[in-house]
Amino acid sequence: MTGQSSVAAHSDQGQNGVGDPVLEAFKGKLASDGLYRPPAHHCAQASHDDTTLMRFLRARQYDITNAQKQFADSEAWRKRYDVDNLYKDFSVDEMESARRFYPRWTGRRDKRGLPVYVFRLASLDESLRKELDALSPERRYQRIIVLHETMTRFVLPFCDYLPHEPPTPVSSVVTIIDLGNVSLSAMWALRTHLQQASTMATAYYPETLDTTVVINSPAFFSTIWGWIKGWFDEGTRRKIHVLGKSPSDFLRHLIAAEDLPTDEPCLDSEALKVVKEMPKGPVAFVAGQGLVAV
Repeated sequence: MTGQSSVAAHSDQGQNGVGDPVLEAFKGKLASDGLYRPPAHHCAQASHDDTTLMRFLRARQYDITNAQKQFADSEAWRKRYDVDNLYKDFSVDEMESARRFYPRWTGRRDKRGLPVYVFRLASLDESLRKELDALSPERRYQRIIVLHETMTRFVLPFCDYLPHEPPTPVSSVVTIIDLGNVSLSAMWALRTHLQQASTMATAYYPETLDTTVVINSPAFFSTIWGWIKGWFDEGTRRKIHVLGKSPSDFLRHLIAAEDLPTDEPCLDSEALKVVKEMPKGPVAFVAGQGLVAV
């Protein structure tokens, strides 16, 4: 089944996908092209989990042909940049340094259990922008890859493991972008930096962006939006909410007051029952095993 006729049939099945006939058909087509390996007696785990495959299907409105093309493009991109080894071998210190330049997980979750990321652009002052500009374009791109891998290998499966309602798979993040005290010139200087991360997420990590809330938006935001709206597909654009100087009511609808972002990442009480502190470096979380080295 392909095309729009499948969308309505899946509106109630949501993110789970267990026993989903379109998901099973998608697996079959991927397997026939050597893009997916189902679990077997000698290999208990499939090459890709159902949650990941469902993200590609949702990104293409359950059109199997289009989802397969995006999946194939993503796998080719991963091979081109040797993503698995890049992540495994990445320096702990450099990864922690890279987090300063991009949205980062706060250690908290929204009311549905989705991880809450925050990005305060004013923190990227002139000295940090100079530090960023000193990096080669290749290394900057690699840093973005590694932080996306942290999201899909650790943050999302970890939050999926933690208690949450409704009990559907956690496969996307809520992001708060704070534009307080950011000048138009600073935004212009950061446009390429921001575009790389946004377009990578849309192309190779589809449907990982849930609600994005822009707070403290300045009067010139309409100009900024004209620059950036093309970085996102239509589905992602519909999830972006631009708020003014008093966003508290909207945020508290999404996030409990005690889970609103603080200055430093701080794991919530349920997370602390599983891990003692926010892990550093390239790690993964596997249900039944906990934190594992990659």
